[in-house]
Amino acid sequence: MGLGNGKEIAGDRIGRCLREGSDSLDLSGLDLDEVPASLGALTHLTALDLSHNRLAALPESLGNLLGLTILNLSDNRLVALPESIGGLTALTRLDLSRNQLTSLPESLGNLTALTWLDLNLQVDSQLTGLKTLPESLGNLVALTRLDLSYCFMAVLPESLGNLTSLTHLDLHHNRFAALPESLGNLTSLTRLDLSGNDSLRVLPESLGKLTTLTELDLSGIQLTSLPESLGNLTTVTRLNLRGNELTTLPASFGNLSALTWLNLSYNRLTALPESLSSLTALTELHLMSNRFTVLPEGLLNLPALALLDLSGNRLTTLPESLGDLPALKILDLSHNRLINLSRPLSGCANLEWLNLSNNRLTDLPESLGTLSSLTLLHLSDNRFTVFPEGLLSLPALVRLDLSDNKLTTLPTSWGNLTNLTMLDLRRNRLTALPESLASLPELDLLDVRGNRLTSLPRWRKPVEVLTDLRSSS
Repeated sequence: MGLGNGKEIAGDRIGRCLREGSDSLDLSGLDLDEVPASLGALTHLTALDLSHNRLAALPESLGNLLGLTILNLSDNRLVALPESIGGLTALTRLDLSRNQLTSLPESLGNLTALTWLDLNLQVDSQLTGLKTLPESLGNLVALTRLDLSYCFMAVLPESLGNLTSLTHLDLHHNRFAALPESLGNLTSLTRLDLSGNDSLRVLPESLGKLTTLTELDLSGIQLTSLPESLGNLTTVTRLNLRGNELTTLPASFGNLSALTWLNLSYNRLTALPESLSSLTALTELHLMSNRFTVLPEGLLNLPALALLDLSGNRLTTLPESLGDLPALKILDLSHNRLINLSRPLSGCANLEWLNLSNNRLTDLPESLGTLSSLTLLHLSDNRFTVFPEGLLSLPALVRLDLSDNKLTTLPTSWGNLTNLTMLDLRRNRLTALPESLASLPELDLLDVRGNRLTSLPRWRKPVEVLTDLRSSS
């Protein structure tokens, strides 16, 4: 939209609002680079949207709109706010997100009716950003939601602890080296996001006072330890600790009895506390890319667990208890050092997705064929020279990946795999394919590139075949 056209539209809307006495005005997306002077006459307005423009500054006359309860200034180019904004004491919702603010006026603390404040700047460079907040922020005691993400601040004011009505606090992607102990005063919080604060090494013990938390995101912080008081957060259902530098977990971890989702991926863990087996409500456990060589027996006594990701570790064997997870649907053991599956997975009767790729497997137990719900099986990058016969007893199997092995032959009969739609046999040592492959009723895609084939079966239905000989349907 042209600049002149946007100003004309804004003028028309302001005039109509003045004539009709409407209490809301939408001037968003008009490419405005300044606020029309006539806006100051609309003292009856309760809602004003100036988002998605090119405003670099606001006039002091904005403070005349004393009836405003909702003000949206997001997606502009504001670097500062006028002191007069502190006169808008009826405001309950203020959106300042995605601007270029470098400071906030002390008068912001006058907006004591605010319940929702968004300062998620999402600035392009850490050279800009807010850096600090006025102490008067602590006057906004009615706030229930506060977003201070991507401000690249290094310090939070102690007065933050006055905001005891807060239920949602988003502080992700700042530069905090420490958090104020007063954080523990925010005892109404249900959601706290501290992710991406990669200068933060420790958490205050007062974090354990936030006993109404249900979601806590501590990912990407470089934490080396966790406070014992974390175990007090018995209402937390989602805890994200991905991408830290943790080597151990506190014994109190087992007290987090409400946890249903836990992410400990990309840490330096070599062991887990036995108390983790007390988390009987857990449905998802992510342990990818740690340093586990063995998992302790009894750890996986988690009856509700539906997803377990152990990929990218150093496991050579699996615990007996892994086969006794009746609710398990997704199991990722890829990128480990497994030589065999010493314990059958037959106890995981509901398993639907199994990834064993990038290990050192040469065979699979026949009992794998009892997994009647398995639909996806990844076995690429192992050391199979003989096709595991047990796979032919998986009636629900839809996708099978055996690429990057050393198979020289395939079974002559494939009749039980009646639901198979995709078969990946790339980069093996096959010289021929059995004609029985052509009888698979649902097969849509067969990839046999990187083998030594000289011919293909005669297909009874259209099948996309990817081969070095040709690509055909």
